[in-house]
Amino acid sequence: MATILVVDDELGIRALLSEILTDEGHSVELAENAAQARASRERARPDLVLLDIWMPDVDGVTLLKEWNSCALLTMPVIMMSGHGTIDTAVEATKNGAIAFLEKPITLQKLLRAVEQGLVKPTPRAAAGVATARGDLGHTLTSASPNVTALPTVTTVHGLQPEQSFDLDRPLREARDAFEKSYFEFHLSQENGSMTRVAEKTGLERTHLYRKLKQLGVDLSRGKRGSL
Repeated sequence: MATILVVDDELGIRALLSEILTDEGHSVELAENAAQARASRERARPDLVLLDIWMPDVDGVTLLKEWNSCALLTMPVIMMSGHGTIDTAVEATKNGAIAFLEKPITLQKLLRAVEQGLVKPTPRAAAGVATARGDLGHTLTSASPNVTALPTVTTVHGLQPEQSFDLDRPLREARDAFEKSYFEFHLSQENGSMTRVAEKTGLERTHLYRKLKQLGVDLSRGKRGSL
């Protein structure tokens, strides 16, 4: 199977992810900070990295930028955070992350993200293709590892490959495009059920409906109206 590097300053998270991934047949390397992550990346040459954003020495996005700028982003990187925002997800995506998992991470989402991350090309491996494709069901790669004005597919919690948007635009527009793709994905996954989408996204149903209307989401795309 694959060698996966888990970078997280919380012992419990490292232990849990290690147990799950080992049970799936993967070889797991563990690091609790950026210094250990650098050493593990050099020594083990992992096939995929699960990288926490908030760490005590160097945060995950900064480490991701470092690897990207130094041509060391030769493996897919999935970001993890319990306090992530859309802005953070966009920034991580611009710097080469293929996916963004929000804590607490469910077993299903973790395994799906890892599985898809392992079969997707890294940003640098895909650099000569001049295409962007994705799907965290969970992947983002751009035509350039340093992000140009090309459309970039960004996915969080499984946005569909065809739902892409250009990051070379004002933040508000990029955020609206991201949110629209996010909600369209969940509507599709839940066959248009507003109740289940509200539960999965953590929004009150009335608020969710207003949000969808504001973003211009086509509610008829689901198989079952607004039940």
